[in-house]
Amino acid sequence: MADKIIVAFDMYGTLLSTDSISKQLEIYLGSDAAPSIATLWRRYQLEYTWRLNSMEQYEDFAAVTRNSLRHALNESGQQLKDTEIESLIKAYDSLHTFPDVGPALNRIANNSSIRAVIFSNGTKDMISNSVLRSADLSKHASIFSDLVTVDEIRKYKPSPITYQHVAKKVGKELSQMGEIWLVSSNPFDIVGARTAGMNAIWVDRAARGWQDAACPGIEPTAIVHSLEQIVTKINSKH
Repeated sequence: MADKIIVAFDMYGTLLSTDSISKQLEIYLGSDAAPSIATLWRRYQLEYTWRLNSMEQYEDFAAVTRNSLRHALNESGQQLKDTEIESLIKAYDSLHTFPDVGPALNRIANNSSIRAVIFSNGTKDMISNSVLRSADLSKHASIFSDLVTVDEIRKYKPSPITYQHVAKKVGKELSQMGEIWLVSSNPFDIVGARTAGMNAIWVDRAARGWQDAACPGIEPTAIVHSLEQIVTKINSKH
């Protein structure tokens, strides 16, 4: 019997919409300020992980998420009470999925040749809460055979160590990295996975085309505009 195809899903920005936190921000900051602060929050959340990697330091993703929110608020000239900030951090465990996520995961549930896992920068608690308790993802929780987090190795994507870590967690040797498919909407994640030897599908929902030039010549294995297309793309390569 052939081995199942390993498909590792990124969480934030791929399955879960980080922009959906705007609705919670609106409660405290109003509808005018919320969208721009949500964008800044995400920007600094990612930037902090890259800084920490470069400095060989580590703060878990819950702390990074909290600290980057404070940065976004300060830069925007906004202030929130500690209790309001903690409420927003808690809300991060209940982000909404993108519209294409449900149909895509249903397709995978009906495909016995694929083994799906989550592979995220989030802490185990954050990922577990999102997958097991959120209204959007909990109905699909059984699809994922494992929830793999970088918290276990204290490094963030796109460090090569993180991709080696997920390979080990799914029972693959480093020489078998090409047997794993990363699915992500984050270009830095795609480049990291490809550099590490994985296949990678970039989810280009905005249909803008591949533009990342951090490592010229490195591109996704495949590009889709909807998660519903990933099974077809993977099957075409096998």
